[in-house]
Amino acid sequence: MTEKRRILTGDRPTGKLHLGHFVGSLQYRLAFQEEYECFFIIADLHMLTTKPSKEDIAQIGENAREIVLDHLAIGIDPTKTSFYLQSAVHEIYEMHLILSGMVTVERLQQLPTIKDMAAAAELEQMPYNLLGYPVLQAADILMPRAHLVPVGKDNESHIEISRQIARRFNNAYSEVFPLPDAYIVGGTLVGTDGQAKMSKSLGNAILLSDDSASVRKRVMSMYTDPNRIRADIPGTVEGNPVFNYHDTFNPNKEEVEDLKSRYRQGAVGDVEVKTKLYNALENFLEPIRERRAYYAEQTGYTDQLIYEGTQRAQAEARQTLMEMKKAMGLTGVWNRIRRSNERRQKRLAKA
Repeated sequence: MTEKRRILTGDRPTGKLHLGHFVGSLQYRLAFQEEYECFFIIADLHMLTTKPSKEDIAQIGENAREIVLDHLAIGIDPTKTSFYLQSAVHEIYEMHLILSGMVTVERLQQLPTIKDMAAAAELEQMPYNLLGYPVLQAADILMPRAHLVPVGKDNESHIEISRQIARRFNNAYSEVFPLPDAYIVGGTLVGTDGQAKMSKSLGNAILLSDDSASVRKRVMSMYTDPNRIRADIPGTVEGNPVFNYHDTFNPNKEEVEDLKSRYRQGAVGDVEVKTKLYNALENFLEPIRERRAYYAEQTGYTDQLIYEGTQRAQAEARQTLMEMKKAMGLTGVWNRIRRSNERRQKRLAKA
């Protein structure tokens, strides 16, 4: 039987997941779990690059549980996936140090995403751990020897650095790592304000765990065509967030096309368009809520999954680090010193 290829993906534990996460990555994870051996990282070390306060760190445990619940709620099979806490896999720290010698500062400074992250976090100066973010990310990817890494188009360059690091290690020592491939996943979902991509911190998100009343409030207050002040004025569909959501979440394409046609003619009001969007979102979210409630009632279950997944990741990391050190010759240095000391102690005991 051929072993499954491996996939590495995950999230920073900064809060519950929303519809934007589903569009951008979660829907692909549902498909990947059938074909790949899945490692889902809870990237709390990465979170420290932009959220290092004690208050943020104190929320990691609860946020990690919520992220796992969100995955289970959308249909992720816990028997096919390993959820693990990044900071608890201590071999990652060693791998990060070793791999940092495989890339230059200049190469890391070329990444526009790092500058964007610093700007988004309003950092006046670039901290070392943010500049080294892609190297730690490479350690994450290479730890389980992942073959595929789903990322957005803007993060494709990070995977190329991981490939470069893996290639340099393999060439310098021996063939320890497969070269990970990037799988470019879907685009972004604009927030309900129509101004930026969906983000909980911007207050423009619909969470996967939101109740019906919260979803209705968000939908009915959504940004739409600002030039359409009455229902009888022809409106713009293209770029209209309400219709973007209809295209994504409303499976009744005939209804969507009818709404678009009437909207362009000025023959339908925003209330009807938004009400039908709310109904479509409710049909999408209701089974997610039901599964979430089912797993939430199983006290301690998410902790069990994280614990067991982390134990598995630790075992994988020990194996990978051992192979790395063996290839480099580092294990030989320590073993020779250890054996020499053991012989000396035996001689002294006989004297």
